[in-house]
Amino acid sequence: MPISLNTGTFDIPLKFASALTNRVNQVWENGDFIVNTSPVTQDLLKFWFEQVYCDTRSINFHVGQRQAILNTIYVHEILKSEAVSDMYQMINEDLLVEIDPFYLRKDKFSHPKYCVKMATGTGKTWVLTALLIWQYLNAKYEAQKTGRFTKNFLVVAPGLIVYERLLDAFLGKETEEGAREFDLSDIKKFHELFIPAEYRDEVFGFIQNNVVKKEDIGKKVTGEGIIAITNWHLLSGAEESVEVEVSALEDPSVAVKEIFPVRPGTSAGHSLESLDNQYLSGEELKYLASFDSMLVFNDEAHHIHEIKTAGEITEVEWQKSLNVLSENKGKQFIQIDFSATPYDVTGSGTRRTKHYFPHILVNFDLLEAIHEGLVKTIVLDRRNEIASMNSEDLDFRAVREGNKAIALSDGQKLMLRAGLQKLKNLEEHFIEISKDKQGVSSKHPKMLVICEDTSVSPLVTDFLTDSEGFAPEDVVQIDSDKKGSIPAKEWVTLKQKLFNIDKHEKPKIIVSVLMLREGFDVNNICVIVPLRSSEAPILLEQILGRGLRQMWREPEFEEIKAENRVLLLQRRQEPKNYIDLLSIIEHPAFLQFYEDLISGGYVATSTRELGDRGSVLGDMITVGLKENYQDYDLYIPVIIQDREEHLELPEMTLDKLESFDIGFTLEQLKKMVQRDGEQFFSEELTCQTRFGTYYVTADLFTAKSYNEFLSKITKIISSNVTKVSQRKTKDYPTMQINQVALVGLIDNFIRNKLFNQTFNPLHDNNWRVLLLSQTQITEFIIKQISKMIYDMQNNINVDEAIVRRRYFSEVDSLRMRENFSLILEKTIYERLSYPSNKGELERKFMLYCEHDSGVTSFLKINERYHDFAHISYIRADGILARYYPDFIVKTEGNIYLVETKAQDNITQENVLQKHRSALNWIHQVNEVNPEDRDNSIWHYVILGENTFYNFKSRNASVTDMLEYSQLTNQKLLEIRQSVEGRLL
Repeated sequence: MPISLNTGTFDIPLKFASALTNRVNQVWENGDFIVNTSPVTQDLLKFWFEQVYCDTRSINFHVGQRQAILNTIYVHEILKSEAVSDMYQMINEDLLVEIDPFYLRKDKFSHPKYCVKMATGTGKTWVLTALLIWQYLNAKYEAQKTGRFTKNFLVVAPGLIVYERLLDAFLGKETEEGAREFDLSDIKKFHELFIPAEYRDEVFGFIQNNVVKKEDIGKKVTGEGIIAITNWHLLSGAEESVEVEVSALEDPSVAVKEIFPVRPGTSAGHSLESLDNQYLSGEELKYLASFDSMLVFNDEAHHIHEIKTAGEITEVEWQKSLNVLSENKGKQFIQIDFSATPYDVTGSGTRRTKHYFPHILVNFDLLEAIHEGLVKTIVLDRRNEIASMNSEDLDFRAVREGNKAIALSDGQKLMLRAGLQKLKNLEEHFIEISKDKQGVSSKHPKMLVICEDTSVSPLVTDFLTDSEGFAPEDVVQIDSDKKGSIPAKEWVTLKQKLFNIDKHEKPKIIVSVLMLREGFDVNNICVIVPLRSSEAPILLEQILGRGLRQMWREPEFEEIKAENRVLLLQRRQEPKNYIDLLSIIEHPAFLQFYEDLISGGYVATSTRELGDRGSVLGDMITVGLKENYQDYDLYIPVIIQDREEHLELPEMTLDKLESFDIGFTLEQLKKMVQRDGEQFFSEELTCQTRFGTYYVTADLFTAKSYNEFLSKITKIISSNVTKVSQRKTKDYPTMQINQVALVGLIDNFIRNKLFNQTFNPLHDNNWRVLLLSQTQITEFIIKQISKMIYDMQNNINVDEAIVRRRYFSEVDSLRMRENFSLILEKTIYERLSYPSNKGELERKFMLYCEHDSGVTSFLKINERYHDFAHISYIRADGILARYYPDFIVKTEGNIYLVETKAQDNITQENVLQKHRSALNWIHQVNEVNPEDRDNSIWHYVILGENTFYNFKSRNASVTDMLEYSQLTNQKLLEIRQSVEGRLL
């Protein structure tokens, strides 16, 4: 099984790739790299990378492609690696200590084998092309036949899409008549980048005469060498041929199949071509195995992995075929794998582990590609969590009878409508930017819908055409089987429509299942609606990758795209335009994947400024506990209600609920019903910049009845209370809600007190006015009921409470940016982090605590890791939420929860709500037994920046500063009165 560590994202293969990159860049800069290569390689490297040549071209290899090319050439030609273990020994032999030596001794790692990890959309095929030229020209001209170079190449694709893309790169795009024009191939169109002038005729001749399609392998006669292009399915027949030989004597039907490849009655008929193709099945592999040397390029190489079943590890068919190819070639068999996701995944949830392939040479990650401006900037189009619904309301899976989908769910319809609204916005925007003098736009944004399975895709197509008014030519549906295959006759027609989709206004929407997850290399996908519920990271990254390729490549747009990145990624501001943004309509199953992508830390270090195409996320490190962490450990006392306690029905009365001043007549509200909709906004993925609000009409409360409205609003309140009260350990009970009583209370509230008059929701469909998001009536209902439940939840008999200590050391490691962290003594971790943006106050506060002898220990609370250290509160919009203070500080006999705030943030409404809840919590803690609160008095402190700097300038102690700044109920009342006075 590929290697993995328990140290988080920086496991061994990525560490090796980083060490190799550092070595390569060092020897390149000092000149030791190029002088140790062959004359041919020197010609290529100078032509590709020296500034004098780069300045003469309008296009060059970007930093990720350049690194991949250099790393591969260095390991193969200069270090002369003969096995994967050789690379580790020559770059960092210490890493071998952490690798199972028996694993790397397998035959598949005992020849030159390399893996290029590059983000989708960053030009892996160009790296492949450059390396093929390097190998071919060296094999042709090298004076000493070292066996390090070959003229025989096998390029393997995982399926039809990638296979067609590779044919495009070498032979040229297929015309509508079915012919391929070499002048349209990548290698010809960009020959000024790939090939020095003195070698062009030879390279062109070699490619035009020696490229062999999969159906011609073993049939077409080539000259000196071969470039065989195929998908792996063709090669997997090798093992089947062996089985036939063994079993033919035992099963007569097998012998018949050997003699008669095509049996009567098949739809394929009995053409000579059909007979010949089936007879030669498996012979292709034998033919390729006959070459003395070969370089195999595996595109999308994550398909090569091992399968462990009942303790038995077996290779997939693709790898078995590679084993056959390499069997008699020894060190003259070279393998170069390309993948954006070179790992397998085991486990699920918190135990999910990525097992990276051990032969990774370079790691050019998606985050770096985004910040370098090489792919679209990714934004999530998220639903505004207004009171009308939460994620728990909606089912994002299709409605099914058994295993068959029979209808789209409300959640799926909402996602589709959000995608359509965003597509419409982009179309209008792009027309203004790209239209010519005749007013015709040359840019046509597209929407890709990824469905759960082939029973859902027709439902999506019908919804788009029947309900949303799209013409049949606006939508193309691509159905495939579970293996991602598609019938040959359909594929001939569809591939022309798909691969030329950028050029035409229609179709606007592509509906698919698995077929388009790899190699669908179009540029105009701007909106992706992922209806699939799979949480597999590889599949999610592949779905994301379908829209990453840039749509606006013209030089005149580079400046405004760079400005967009600065606004979104650095200044956290709305972009001035939507050029090269990829919108993903939020799906709950993808949220953890997005968070992992943001916090993963798989980014190389860069010293350039972001506005200058630099990367800002390259200094992520993993920090553990100190050896003496017990000396500084702190805990949060969690007060648990008795497991038998529940909300008493008599407490749920109208007396504690307020009326709502609507400001509209009932007739005005009923007219507004037709204009109401769901609000969406866009959020950039890496820095979470929010912008671009728009509305989507959705029938989520299409409630066929008032009872359905009551059911949904009850579910919202119940799920919010459950989410806030739950903990990650089974020792913590979920707060119990009497839902029958809750429904009755809501109904009674609406009918008799909500509008301060009698209101009949059933008369003339009056209840529909409750859905209007503009008036926030539903939000108000939820806020009132949630506040009542919150007050009841916090009315705990402390003498009977169960208290559990949650030590911060339960979290034994943190991930943080090294450049924004401090090495401190009085804390449990080796480092503490502070925000890279506006984190100066927190940094200086930590240093002040460190140098004050009155402070015995302190900690920066990290809400991503210390999830137990929260206080529940009611947001201004009525939703129950979690609040995490910034610090916990211990002095002699006192513990302070400290919130550091800029002065202008202290009086914001949600901040005041947090303060109120924190004071309630502090009061409860101080009433428990002293041994359950660390024998200390607890305090809650709001430390404004002005206060901190004033006290610091007077050399006050931390205790003086915190005692002065601690919040009390009286201070909170004064702050609230001050805010209300300013509003008046």
